[in-house]
Amino acid sequence: MPSLRLILAACCLLVLFHPQSVQAQEPIIDMHMHALHVDDQGPPPLGMCTPLDGMPAWDPATPYTPVLMGMFMHPTCADPLWSPTREEDLVRQNAAAMEKLNVIGVVSGADDRIAALRALVPQRVIPGMGNNLMLPAMEVLRAQHAAGNLAVLGEVSAQYLGIAADDPKLEPYWALAEELDIPVALHIGPGPPGVIYMGATGYRARLHSPLQLEEVLVKHPKLRVDVMHAGFPMLDDTMALLYAHPQVYLDTGVIVYTQPRPAFYRYLQALVDAGFGKRILFGSDQMVWPGAIERSVNVINEAPFLSAGQKRDILFNNAARFLRLTPAQVEAYRKLGKQSHAPEGKAR
Repeated sequence: MPSLRLILAACCLLVLFHPQSVQAQEPIIDMHMHALHVDDQGPPPLGMCTPLDGMPAWDPATPYTPVLMGMFMHPTCADPLWSPTREEDLVRQNAAAMEKLNVIGVVSGADDRIAALRALVPQRVIPGMGNNLMLPAMEVLRAQHAAGNLAVLGEVSAQYLGIAADDPKLEPYWALAEELDIPVALHIGPGPPGVIYMGATGYRARLHSPLQLEEVLVKHPKLRVDVMHAGFPMLDDTMALLYAHPQVYLDTGVIVYTQPRPAFYRYLQALVDAGFGKRILFGSDQMVWPGAIERSVNVINEAPFLSAGQKRDILFNNAARFLRLTPAQVEAYRKLGKQSHAPEGKAR
């Protein structure tokens, strides 16, 4: 007769391997993803250190671009993320990362690359703009929205051109977002270190301040705005804007994996300690390094000062509120997690 210990062990194995026991991966909303061409950040492969292995020190007697690109062509960290060299590998690795982590992404970038990602994981892509730098014509945006190809007006990257949020050039777009009742996602914060000297001659560090949004918000009180990159490192300006304008959220895009953890954690904890934990959105700013998504999630999950509830707020709940997801949509995203973790041989 089998011993009680063997019976219990067998029961445990049945529970572990029974299909009904598969645990759903809790959904994550990445508010700041990109679908790009493999060479959009430079000739691949490029190695990304997370965090960056120190900021560049440049002698202007020599050109700057080789200095920065050398950091990615010859990374000095032990475990860099390498970008794929083929378009099909980049889109497949992005899709695989989203399925593994049960990520739903607000995705901007190149129109054809967004379409390619949607073809692989249609339920996981919330489409943003196809042109990040120069805003498309109004009629193009209206047509994209009507066709279901524009759910978020972003990423708006006018900072690279030296154009502030309250510049009259952008006013028609804020009016359109308010009219269509879609969120705005605006780049306010760091780009590549020293990007001014790589051709973005209009870029200015002062435009890291989210206070440039204030007159826009007053004029368009129905706007929902995601301050991408969280206005880093302008902490005081960021908290002042959040305090005065409760409809404003911010995301952790790029700073979550490029900044050393002590620096990022100080910034994040200050925002949480000030009471803004319900308005912080997870964003990876994944560009051509699909592994950056998981590393970014790990930074949030390993933050020692965040409770389990605060982590779930940042990784999902806050974005669900910001995007006005219905209970049915939330449940559908949870079911995607079950599908991603289905046993081998089962339909997905």
